[in-house]
Amino acid sequence: MDLLRDNELIYGRLLPIAEPHLIERYNKALKAFGLKQTKLNSFEIDRTGFSPQVAEELKDRHYLDPNEVNRRFIILTPQQIDLPVVHTAFSNTSQLVYEFMSRNARAIDALTIKDVIYGEIEDSVSKVEDIEDLLSINQVEFRVLSAEDVVGKAAELGTLVDRLKMEPDAWRNDAMLERMVELAKVTGDIRENALVPDQVIFRHNAYWTSHFGGLYVFIDPDMTTVVSDPTAPGFRRSRPWQVSYLSSRDPERVFRFLATTGRLDLPRASWIETADYLEHRAGMVVRELVHRTDPKQDIGALDRVWLQSWIHANADMINADGRFPFLNAAKRELAQLGQLRIDEIRPEFRFLVVRARPDHPDAWLTNRLISDFVPGDFLSRYVFNKQGFYLEYEQFDPVWRRYVVDTLKSTYLKDKAAFRKRLYGLVD
Repeated sequence: MDLLRDNELIYGRLLPIAEPHLIERYNKALKAFGLKQTKLNSFEIDRTGFSPQVAEELKDRHYLDPNEVNRRFIILTPQQIDLPVVHTAFSNTSQLVYEFMSRNARAIDALTIKDVIYGEIEDSVSKVEDIEDLLSINQVEFRVLSAEDVVGKAAELGTLVDRLKMEPDAWRNDAMLERMVELAKVTGDIRENALVPDQVIFRHNAYWTSHFGGLYVFIDPDMTTVVSDPTAPGFRRSRPWQVSYLSSRDPERVFRFLATTGRLDLPRASWIETADYLEHRAGMVVRELVHRTDPKQDIGALDRVWLQSWIHANADMINADGRFPFLNAAKRELAQLGQLRIDEIRPEFRFLVVRARPDHPDAWLTNRLISDFVPGDFLSRYVFNKQGFYLEYEQFDPVWRRYVVDTLKSTYLKDKAAFRKRLYGLVD
């Protein structure tokens, strides 16, 4: 992983924490979670407060996610809202934390001036043992605490202020007034500084989770659809009138679901030719095949002429694989008809010529699922499924790792927004 880290392809764009008072506050949150405090003089954090360096020190990558459910968070600064989430068991954790921080920006701004905010994203289960446990999670609640209990004291002061306004004789209660003064010394004027988050409950929508080897949940008005390995505990066991279970080993049914629910951009010349989508896929396929036949070949040094000669010399192997000839035939059909006859395409090849419909709310999740069926396209894997990419990267040999890193740097990292817009139609 050092090569990825050196090229900012893992744990990139994190926030450095080196100020002693912020480290002290972070340690207060760790202590509150029952964890050992960090002895590091500096470390980096993501949007949730997860630190790769602290995880390494504690020898526990799940220190903020002990059961991979009810995720913990630590907020030191409002700046965290602009950071990525680099370690999570649920793909929607990043969006949930973003919504929490944006909806409660005033309170977070005020609280982090003098305190650290920490807590858990609580849901209806404490441990996931089968699929039904996941499906029972309809919403989550941010249980918010602070080291100096500023949140609790602000809530108490707010209650006392309400009593003072509503009860005619409350102003005669000296003990209550003294308590209000004592609380105000900590919280300040809560009429000016909102210290209690306004919204802490959020809807738990479509997501991917790392449980059971990777599982997707898509939610439509009349049906929830689960895509997972059929060996996952609870698969097809309950609520068939509400839940549709699709095997991740069945590309035909998965494709049909995505297409019939309007989640796919089906292959049409109008977007494929503009995006150079088939050229992108074909380039991934050919270079993968070159490396497979000659692992020592420097892939990055190959030009178009060399590749064309190699294709002619290895026609039998390429035809046996089938992907490259299919993409060439698809390009010719698109040029002639403007679209592809999708039902005539082998199920396992259909994902090569589609992308998520960019305007669908589940576009990122759908592209992630598509990438599972096109594992050779490491660019798509990196963009939409970094967990999957990192697992596969560990199995790459040094030559392929170097090529992958160089390609990511020269394409995706060069201009992420432009890359996503051109290939996937996504606008940040």
